[in-house]
Amino acid sequence: MDEQTSAIILRVIERAPQWIRHDLESKNVGARARAEETLAAMIANALWEEAGNSPEN
Repeated sequence: MDEQTSAIILRVIERAPQWIRHDLESKNVGARARAEETLAAMIANALWEEAGNSPEN
């Protein structure tokens, strides 16, 4: 993974909402899975946008 990709991922994690941070620590499997899926989607979207794509395309 290059530095640019790492920086993008770090920015997403830094701005992750509190509920995601909380649910990632949860013992509730469903809550944790929802938080993981949401964080993964946020990271994928940030990488996609950085690649020159936009939600309007």
